[in-house]
Amino acid sequence: MKNYIKTIFFYFIAIIGVQAQEPETNYIEKVKTLDSTLETLYKVISGEKGEERNWELFKFLFKPDAKLIPSGKNKEGTYGVHYMSPDNYIESSGKWLVNNGFFEKEIHRTVHTFGNITQVFSTYESFKSKTDKKPFMRGINSIQLLNDGKRWWVINIYWTQETKENQIPKEYLPKM
Repeated sequence: MKNYIKTIFFYFIAIIGVQAQEPETNYIEKVKTLDSTLETLYKVISGEKGEERNWELFKFLFKPDAKLIPSGKNKEGTYGVHYMSPDNYIESSGKWLVNNGFFEKEIHRTVHTFGNITQVFSTYESFKSKTDKKPFMRGINSIQLLNDGKRWWVINIYWTQETKENQIPKEYLPKM
């Protein structure tokens, strides 16, 4: 009987260990390369109206204390920023993304790497539905990433939208 109880106990401990590792096991392939990490970042916030997002995967992309930093003009005409954690972003934008439908598509990328750090200027177009032909918004995401030797981590995403006064420069657009 003692051996039976020990066996059950060890199986129980093993199952708990597997469950604790589950997000790591399920998502690690999505952050193995720079390309897969950025592709996952865009896919995880995108979806049709009414389609829930995988916020667990979203949070998995970010190093603890990472920030999402939108910038834009305030009512006085000065540019400012707003600092958010991944959880703050989910709280402030998650419901809107699902209620309205939102697809963000990367259309151009400029990458600079030194050692284990990478800076990406990722030009995007935003759509309400995957079937939309014309974007309702464009901008640039400045994404800072860390490769710790095992995976890629998003450290910060700092972005601004294109406006009539602030057009995206040709060097950050696809070659025609």
